[in-house]
Amino acid sequence: MIGPVMIGPSSSHTGGVVRIGKVARMIFGEQPESASITFYNSFARTYEGHGSDRAIIAGLLGMNTDDERIKQAFDETQKAGMLYSMKAVMNASALHPNAIRVLMQKGEKKTEVLGISRGGGLISILEIDGFACNFSAQSKTMIITAHDVKGSIAFITNILASDDCNIATMTVNRSGKNDIAKLVIEMDSGLKPISLEYLKSLNWVIDVVYLENVEI
Repeated sequence: MIGPVMIGPSSSHTGGVVRIGKVARMIFGEQPESASITFYNSFARTYEGHGSDRAIIAGLLGMNTDDERIKQAFDETQKAGMLYSMKAVMNASALHPNAIRVLMQKGEKKTEVLGISRGGGLISILEIDGFACNFSAQSKTMIITAHDVKGSIAFITNILASDDCNIATMTVNRSGKNDIAKLVIEMDSGLKPISLEYLKSLNWVIDVVYLENVEI
């Protein structure tokens, strides 16, 4: 089987972890000043030997899975000015064997992402700031944080339809009725820049993150 080119030794424990870090950084929207990283279960037992520690840092620095600098990721953090801490949780029975939680911070801005590595460099993002979601970052993905306004989902999907965007998956979660909601939409094609800016301008929309395909 010939797959994507990655820095090893493992596609799941190294390559997939780079992608989790890179997607987390894209969700955060900029280079974090600090990152707190928790490895769970299988990752907790092997993250040093399989290079998962270097891989997650490399992803947070914006590297791709075939970047030769992954091996020197710890040194690269000094150039980027990013602080980091790591811990291992061995028996988190409710979580996937290859799960990582990353809390990123810059000033007062904080974002927490929970991701899993599924093998072969494939990943899933399961949570953003405590809101459940499930997307692979292989398709164009829009993440909208907004007030829970009646008719908002229909309004957003109508905008996507006007741009000829076909929805592949959609996840909606909210912290409570009439409170904050998070909408994650994976699409087969991209959104027009003017439509993206329009969504960001709506007074009930708090934040919009738009992810292009992340290279494996």
